[in-house]
Amino acid sequence: MGKKHPRIGLWLVGAAGGVGSTVALGVAALGRKLGGGAGLVTALPEFESAGLVDPGALVVGGHEIRSQSLIDAVREMHVESRVFSAELIAACAPGLRRMQSNVRPGIVLGMAREVRDMADRGCVRRVATPGAAVRAVRDDLAAFKLRHRLDYVVVVNVASSEPPAALHAGHEDMTAFRRALSKRMPDVFPSSALYALGAFESGCGYINFTASTGARMSTIEEVALRRGCLYMGRDGKTGETLLKSVLAPMFAHRNLKLLSWVGHNMLGNRDGANLSRPDVKTAKIGSKERLLSEIVGYRPHMHTSIEFVPSLADWKIASDHVQFEGFLNTRMNLQFVWTGCDSVLAAPLVIDLVRLTALEWRRGRAGRMDHLACFFKDPDGCRRHGFHDQWRQLTQYVVNGRHGDDA
Repeated sequence: MGKKHPRIGLWLVGAAGGVGSTVALGVAALGRKLGGGAGLVTALPEFESAGLVDPGALVVGGHEIRSQSLIDAVREMHVESRVFSAELIAACAPGLRRMQSNVRPGIVLGMAREVRDMADRGCVRRVATPGAAVRAVRDDLAAFKLRHRLDYVVVVNVASSEPPAALHAGHEDMTAFRRALSKRMPDVFPSSALYALGAFESGCGYINFTASTGARMSTIEEVALRRGCLYMGRDGKTGETLLKSVLAPMFAHRNLKLLSWVGHNMLGNRDGANLSRPDVKTAKIGSKERLLSEIVGYRPHMHTSIEFVPSLADWKIASDHVQFEGFLNTRMNLQFVWTGCDSVLAAPLVIDLVRLTALEWRRGRAGRMDHLACFFKDPDGCRRHGFHDQWRQLTQYVVNGRHGDDA
């Protein structure tokens, strides 16, 4: 940690998915000074003096359960979603191939059947117990760190979202937790939790960019604290919910009463297909709706729909209708449509989170990183969801190294 320029690794769970492959392409492009820094929060002037790691110097690896390579994934995005130029992909191909050599077969224990069905033979690490899965992840991370002489590694979950985990005593009680790890109980811990444990067992930081459970269990958080590890989640805030977190405080501060907020979301890609499952969709909708009542202090009528539209590929469209009441009981409306490329919106935020986690590691910190709340729909431990409050907390913390107040 005394090195002037520590070597930082980025390990992507779901490496060849839309977000993972776009992160890899972004790191390769930034390393070659291509593409510019638009979308990177940490490229803003507020972070210039923080001494953040060069994003182009990140060493990338990951886990993947499909045979698709990183370069094939970005080429697929280019063809189906009409993003990235052929010239950019060609220029970054050598870097993507180097990253591909660091991708290892993932675990499917604890995954929903629909996600397991995506797996290709030869791309899955077979394990019998949750404990064996954790050790497999730990060993892959240790080998990655040793092979590239890395000082620190940040694990980021960008895999398909899971349904909520069924309650089990092992989520709250350490004795039951240890017992469950050693038994053939594939449904006790979702795969995101096993990856989090593997990260903590190897001394890595862990970021949950999905709506999955991840480290959000008392027993897993205890392991993180005992190991002195950094963590934060969950569910990256990139589109409709980002707009909610910006607009809802406006209604509160102008004393305009929100009557209803109805949002219709359409998206393609594998994430969209996965979200067509009712149990996964329920978890995602809860994540998207929770912040609204937290911001305004009451619960207006809310309805959020998520529909899978295959032809949209990696693009997502949010169409929202907001009704509010103003002076003399006058009812008025706000409507907006947001169209964005899902992976292109998410990828730079993943890179930001890795740079900011590495900064915390260099500062000798451990535990939950509350100051990163502005990156998430449903941030761990957060009681303040207005984007501008979260943004102020982030910038003050990065500059001063301490929280101005609680999130």
